[in-house]
Amino acid sequence: MTIDVEITVTERYSEGARERQEALCCPVDYDTDLLAMLPQEIIERDYGCGDPSRYVRPGDVVLDLGSGGGKICYMAAQLTGADGRVIGVDMNDDMLALARKHQPEMAARLGGDRVRFLKGYIQDLALDIDALGDYLAANPVRQAADYSALRAWEQRQRREVPLIPDASVDLVISNCVLNLVADGEKQQLVREIYRVLKPGGRIAISDIVSDRIVPQPMKQDPDLWSGCISGAFEESEFANTFAAAGFGGVCYDKRDPQPWRVIEDITFRSVTLTAVKPASSVVHTECHTLMYRGPFAAVIDESGRRFDRGSHESVSASTRQLLLNGAFGNAFIDLSAGPAAEPAAACCGAVKPLNIAEPEGRAEAHGGCCG
Repeated sequence: MTIDVEITVTERYSEGARERQEALCCPVDYDTDLLAMLPQEIIERDYGCGDPSRYVRPGDVVLDLGSGGGKICYMAAQLTGADGRVIGVDMNDDMLALARKHQPEMAARLGGDRVRFLKGYIQDLALDIDALGDYLAANPVRQAADYSALRAWEQRQRREVPLIPDASVDLVISNCVLNLVADGEKQQLVREIYRVLKPGGRIAISDIVSDRIVPQPMKQDPDLWSGCISGAFEESEFANTFAAAGFGGVCYDKRDPQPWRVIEDITFRSVTLTAVKPASSVVHTECHTLMYRGPFAAVIDESGRRFDRGSHESVSASTRQLLLNGAFGNAFIDLSAGPAAEPAAACCGAVKPLNIAEPEGRAEAHGGCCG
């Protein structure tokens, strides 16, 4: 038997929208000041394993994947301020109804209506599910030609009026939801996150990971899947999937020391993964000089380039912008800035900046600005 992941997850979380499901909860230390503004109904019917709202900056456009009852969205909206906005995407009608129920009240408390909730699949952020429903109501699928027309409409809709446009989001967050996506769609999900982020955009993904690959028999258990267990990424796979999609600065910013659950000797725990989308995918010939400060003897980035401690390395403008991003924890010193700036070595031709994803989702190694 093969379970239908979408049906299993939808049914479990529809129940969770109506009545609190304790089995879906991990202990999380949320900011009580941000919770104070929220209706108790939303707080009680939230199911997460981390607090990605802590990564929100003033003015951010924030996208919350699997926004559920809206708790993290309404917390994030307090942090973006009036210049930012928050978009929640969920496929569950009951959860969307819960989140939207309190929108007028929360807009008044926030001093502006800067949160909206959209129905969509987080692994297909271009497809507007409400628009799809309208199309099907007017164009029911009764034969093969109707199905072909539907597929053509979906592709046109994704291209011309995507639910979430390309490069439109500063920060993508998610709270214990990626594990609910079917295994065969997880790479597409990560590519979609990359697509909607602006150059230089960030992610903060709280989720459950396992210390070993979850075996197939466990993946056929609907309770374990909807309970955030069977669909969990293996820990190294989680980070590597984002790196392979083109993200830089991929980092486990938070990792719970204590397991959430142990099943069949497999340990499941909560982590928060952060990363940044490189600032540009265009060709650069301008060079800058950076120095890796340590403490390690050397580090190797996702594209395979080595930076030795204390050595002066010429890099492209886009690589410089990426490595000086806070995601790298001030590991690099910019020797191209200030009154004592060093001239970079002559560039050896145009190259791709660090870790830009290829069309197939693969990062191509390069030798930096001057190889």
